[in-house]
Amino acid sequence: MLKHCSGNRWTWLGPVAALLLAGCVSTTERVFTEEASPQKALERRVGLARQYIGEGNWDSAKRNLELAAEIDPRNPEVHEAFALVYQSTGEYELAEEHFKRALRLDSGFSRCRNNYAAFLFSQERYEEAERELERVVKDTLYSARPRAFVNLGLCRQKLFDPQGAEEAFVRALSMDRTNRIALLEVATIRFDAGDYLAAEEYYATYRSVARQQSARGLWLGVRLARATGDADAEASYVLALSNLYPDSAEYQAYRRSRDGE
Repeated sequence: MLKHCSGNRWTWLGPVAALLLAGCVSTTERVFTEEASPQKALERRVGLARQYIGEGNWDSAKRNLELAAEIDPRNPEVHEAFALVYQSTGEYELAEEHFKRALRLDSGFSRCRNNYAAFLFSQERYEEAERELERVVKDTLYSARPRAFVNLGLCRQKLFDPQGAEEAFVRALSMDRTNRIALLEVATIRFDAGDYLAAEEYYATYRSVARQQSARGLWLGVRLARATGDADAEASYVLALSNLYPDSAEYQAYRRSRDGE
């Protein structure tokens, strides 16, 4: 629900792109002329591979990873990076093989486990993704823990568990109060539960941190305005939805609701 010059609801990585490694950097390879330790050489090769992954240059990424694997075939970061390459090129069996190998080598590699969960989510294997994320969020030292809680919430929504999803989103907000995805999802869950006051509070915070509302956000705004009898707000959200996202599923849902379908 992997990152990180990206964003979609699955902070996953967009949905999955939100979780992919991103490296918006130059791909100029250094010439390894100096006498470097094997560890330094490995780190440089993995670093180059991650740069190439961020730019979508899969062949160069694999070439550097193959050289890194020659130095240390049991390095979990090498296998994680291989997994991301194979996931991106549609070689899903190889991607899963390398994700699993990386986690066997280092079961506490939370970034890799989060990326593996994103991979499982992209394959619609939501129960497996949920299990992996439940392990990730237990790692209190993982720097991307708030995002992992968001991803866990998105998984639980796919599993028709709104209560569990809301718990995960609220945990994310306790660590990152401006997380747009969590704010919008909790607002939506509260709206669906008929708790319009809470929904409006979360939605107002979402609006304050979102530079531009998503189609999903505007559609929630339309429905909230209808529920609370605010005709002016409804008209404003409808106008924005029709102008910004005329081809979206949310605008089509609005049209059906307007026409009484």
